[in-house]
Amino acid sequence: MRILIVSDAWHPQVNGVVRTLSMVMAELQSMGHVVDVVGPDRFRTIAMPTYASIRLALAPGRRLAAIIDAFRPDALHVATEGPLGYAARRWALRRGMAFTTSFHTRFPEYLHARTRAPLSLSYALLRRFHNAGSAMMVATGSLRRELAGRGFQNVRAWTRGVDLTRFQPSPIAELPYPRPVFLYVGRVAVEKNLGAFLRLDLPGTKVVVGDGPQREALAREHPAARFVGERHGAALAEAYASADVFVFPSLTDTFGLVLLEALASGTPIAAHPVTGPADVLEGAAPGVGALDHDLQAAA
Repeated sequence: MRILIVSDAWHPQVNGVVRTLSMVMAELQSMGHVVDVVGPDRFRTIAMPTYASIRLALAPGRRLAAIIDAFRPDALHVATEGPLGYAARRWALRRGMAFTTSFHTRFPEYLHARTRAPLSLSYALLRRFHNAGSAMMVATGSLRRELAGRGFQNVRAWTRGVDLTRFQPSPIAELPYPRPVFLYVGRVAVEKNLGAFLRLDLPGTKVVVGDGPQREALAREHPAARFVGERHGAALAEAYASADVFVFPSLTDTFGLVLLEALASGTPIAAHPVTGPADVLEGAAPGVGALDHDLQAAA
């Protein structure tokens, strides 16, 4: 089967969407499918307002249509709701081709946090976008139920996984900081609620792996925390395995692939009881993780 995925989030961006789609592409190819991902790297781009490291395709319609026509997909998946996602959706509707979508990011909450835009308006726009597809894929059962309650149609659970050959406990992994080590991995941005982690009164060392628009400001506000930038591959796996606790302060993520990576590395989780952490830790044995509205108590 020839499968085309269109996504506004793709390399060189570093985030959960890119990593998820990279794994999906590799797995589908290993099954013998012909797969391509069309991202902003093939187009003229502009910087996303307030987030310069994310590039958005500029007027991609005609070029994207030519790419899709040349690929001749048997299946089309629209992964994001940005300029490329809208252009792919428009192409499919004009051609009468069924397509699927996925809900990776709580843009209504993120937009509300940055601009105070009404959640009701943002969700109405997303409903219109996704309901045109034959199915909308989400990471957890709780998110499926929530979005179905908001009027989204044909919502399907699409669970996640991690590479257990890369992320696993390591007795020799060690970060050069006083223990216990409390680790965060992810974007350093306002929607991640990272300040809630950095303000905790904890012994040892807080370590932040990742980059984003808030990094410089948070590093100034919290000089005792270690901001080590982005890590990939073996270096990222070592960071997980070296930590004593993985702290996930986000209140708005739809899943959190980093949660699975931490658990695969043998590192327990401290998080809020919200979509993502609550799904991952449902039915987990004691010691695997703790959920609490008070992040201090969970950690």
